Amino acid sequence: MKNDPFPPTPLPLVGKGSRHRFCGFTLLELLVALAVFAIMATAAYSGLRSVLFTRAAVEEENRRLAAVQLAVFRLEQDIEQALPRGVRDEYGEPQPALRGGELLNDALILTRAGWDNPLGQPRASLQRIAYRLREGRLWRLYWTVLDRGGALEPRETLLLDQVSAFRARFLDQSGAWQNAWPPPASSAADDSLPPDLNMLPRAVEITLTLEDWGAITRLLPLPG
Repeated sequence: MKNDPFPPTPLPLVGKGSRHRFCGFTLLELLVALAVFAIMATAAYSGLRSVLFTRAAVEEENRRLAAVQLAVFRLEQDIEQALPRGVRDEYGEPQPALRGGELLNDALILTRAGWDNPLGQPRASLQRIAYRLREGRLWRLYWTVLDRGGALEPRETLLLDQVSAFRARFLDQSGAWQNAWPPPASSAADDSLPPDLNMLPRAVEITLTLEDWGAITRLLPLPG
């Protein structure tokens, strides 16, 4: 019999006791892979959440810092431009050029220069402004005229929230600190003389106490 150069390949035996090896994953391997994927996904989500939370917190702090800086800047700008110009209220009564402290429930009212007038409106460059704290919010008020002949309401702008206290004290001409301005007659050099309503202190110390940042103090010299 002639030898066949290409003999047929014998078929594998199939039967009891035979062993077969198939390519693929077992159920245990799939479960392990799913567990690893779940752990990695959880770690990635936690990391992303932490990054987003940190970013939001930083942005909020930046907004708060900008608001505090703006409020302090407005206070400095107004006080450092104070002028010795008294006014008359809606009842025609003379009022001091600057009032504030304990006798005014820690509010501050003054006349300042430098009121911008870009539209050239027929008004003075002086402005009567005030700072008041109401329900944890610091407001800036201003009147469109100095001497109010009627019940003219001021215009208000919210400067800052989360403010627990607003305090002012005043350095008089003798170098003594006063908790109210104008100072009481008993603290004047000669209490027999009427108070000078145009008199200004040498400096004003402002303290803002914030609910989140604590106390911020500024010592502001006045012109003259």
